[in-house]
Amino acid sequence: MEQLTPAKVTPADPPGGPAGEEEKRRALRKMKLVALSFLLGATIVFLLTSWAQSAGWPGWVGYVRAAAEAGMVGALADWFAVTALFRHPLGLKIPHTAIIPNKKDALGNSLGDFVGSNFLSEEVVRDKLKRVELARRLGGWLAEPENAERVTSELATMVRAAVRVLRDEDIQAIMEQAVARRIIDKPWGPPLGKILQGVFADGAHHKLVDLMCDRAYEWVRDNHTTMLRVVSDRAPSWSPKFVDEMLADKVYGEVLSFAWAVKTDVNHPMRLALDKFLGEFAQDLQTDPDVMARAEQVKGQIVHHEEVQRLIGSAWSTAKEMLLNAAEDPSSELRRRVRLGLVSLGTRLVSDDQLRAKADGWVEGAAAYLVKNYSREITTIITDTVERWDAEETSRKIELQVGRDLQFIRINGTVVGALAGLVIYAVAELLF
Repeated sequence: MEQLTPAKVTPADPPGGPAGEEEKRRALRKMKLVALSFLLGATIVFLLTSWAQSAGWPGWVGYVRAAAEAGMVGALADWFAVTALFRHPLGLKIPHTAIIPNKKDALGNSLGDFVGSNFLSEEVVRDKLKRVELARRLGGWLAEPENAERVTSELATMVRAAVRVLRDEDIQAIMEQAVARRIIDKPWGPPLGKILQGVFADGAHHKLVDLMCDRAYEWVRDNHTTMLRVVSDRAPSWSPKFVDEMLADKVYGEVLSFAWAVKTDVNHPMRLALDKFLGEFAQDLQTDPDVMARAEQVKGQIVHHEEVQRLIGSAWSTAKEMLLNAAEDPSSELRRRVRLGLVSLGTRLVSDDQLRAKADGWVEGAAAYLVKNYSREITTIITDTVERWDAEETSRKIELQVGRDLQFIRINGTVVGALAGLVIYAVAELLF
């Protein structure tokens, strides 16, 4: 079977696109011509001075000839060195030439190791973050209302995007499985009894009892006719009507007096009996198996009720609509609170040394954890990317980026070589 090889990838174009690349190419050609002109100039001077020296010109011609000769050598040596970085000089496959195309992967690995050792070490990251004082800077920036509004707007955009990406049926399924089912599967009796026991012990239920007593008294007071009809309907058929009415009035008065007494007397035996009953009921919910079983039955009836199921199914749709409306409205209570919270956080980060130190510690710890455990994966981005580049195209791209500056090496080699040759020739003439 034919073995598959990974496709080569060319490096990204430099900033500015094709137009910027063409401009750099013209600048590189221009600098190559300048460097070549120095070499040609030194060659012409060398030839002229060689002719002049053979023709018997004065001794100073030797100095110029030596300078020109050394300049030629320096220019040629530096041309070879610069060219050997990117290709084989004159097409000759001389060892240790075309370094970048041949050593591309090794250079990528070395670059990755260099970045990992010198930039992604825990000590370097911690020291840099400590000197940056990120929490103070962030706090000062967030304390400005316009910056807090900007962050709030970006957060609202992220929330809207995330909510719209989520599928309603998936979220509803998660809510039913992860939330509703967990609530349903857990027994309600003991926790409900514990809650009620605390409520009854604190007397927080007395307000509800007062309301029920008030409504009971008002109902009795406003339903005199109903009371008379009930008594008459229950009276024997042989009983005279006026006797029924007298009895009904008597019963009504007693019931009304009883309702008034319960309403006005907080220590009424009826109230005390009710408190005792509620306390025992709360205790039975936690300890009595029969009461707990009946509570589970009631729970099942409530949970499986049609309206409750419809409420669970529509909970996400309702929450989603509320969240989207709040995120889209700049004047919504949600965005206003987020904005004020960010401003408050920024102010505290500037003024509260303890909070600022804690925030800096969190950031340093998180960054140190990342570089400690994932620095290799981060540097792999460099090495893998370089490995995927085409060697020849990579060489051309790098030369396009730095070749113009490398041409100064050739120019400097010509000038420095000429000066060195002149000094060497002068010293030799003085000594010998």
